[in-house]
Amino acid sequence: MEQHKITTCISTNNNLDYVKLAYQSVRKNAYYKDQPIVIIAENCNDGTNEWLESQMIVDTNLKGYIESNEIPLGIGGGMDYCVDKANTEYVNIIHSDMWIAPNQDLELQKIVESNKGRVIASSFRIQPKIFPNDPDYRPGTVFVPISEFGEYHHNFNTDHFDKWAVEFSNENNISVRKGGGAGFFCRKEDYEWIGGNDPIFSPASFDDMDLFIRMQLEGYEFVMTTKSVVYHFSARGSHFRDDNLNKKSDRQILAEVDNTHKFFKKWGQLPEVDDQTFVKPIYGTNNPNRIQLL
Repeated sequence: MEQHKITTCISTNNNLDYVKLAYQSVRKNAYYKDQPIVIIAENCNDGTNEWLESQMIVDTNLKGYIESNEIPLGIGGGMDYCVDKANTEYVNIIHSDMWIAPNQDLELQKIVESNKGRVIASSFRIQPKIFPNDPDYRPGTVFVPISEFGEYHHNFNTDHFDKWAVEFSNENNISVRKGGGAGFFCRKEDYEWIGGNDPIFSPASFDDMDLFIRMQLEGYEFVMTTKSVVYHFSARGSHFRDDNLNKKSDRQILAEVDNTHKFFKKWGQLPEVDDQTFVKPIYGTNNPNRIQLL
């Protein structure tokens, strides 16, 4: 058994200001503050590569990988890559635009350890209400006014959020049957067993729904809990480049169109969600639930 029990995994593409925050949050707020962190920087030209190389000099438990791929791994493939590099019993996968609250990792570890089967544990997400149609709540996500904590990397009030998140977790004990797309905790062997994300959905969109469908068909359990919390700036590393909340990135627009067709071709229908807004399993296909990781 490794000395460390958990590896935090982060994939990023031209999201320097936010991946810095994500990294800082693990070192500040994780229960296991010196745990290994694996970051893959794919096709970055915004200074991420240089920051990662310099940070590894001072942080020996940070393992950074710089990749340049004509066919990108994308978000799902980046998750697979990081998990493959991890050497611990558990993996804690977070977005590059997330800030973890105190003990986020420990509370998810407790859930997985208390279950003998294959379990996917996820944090409640706190998100700034940046769009007019954002509700106050949907299962697993609490939307807050942008003035509460800040909607950008440069105005995010980390101390205020950390205190709020601790109080929120202490005052609430809610579990939702749901998985956090590109942001969940599990045993490394359970991630490897299912094979991770289907590479046909690279670089983004529909990969998480495909993965969670396959996991459900293989009997995985899902728990999203208020005892573990993250602040999610919302799609800054995929949809909204340069913090332009009025313009979706060209990569994301193209991926959503392409992967809508790919998902329909694979599953024979588009995804549907249940009353917890979690993707429903799709039965009766010949699709393999388990695939080869990478």
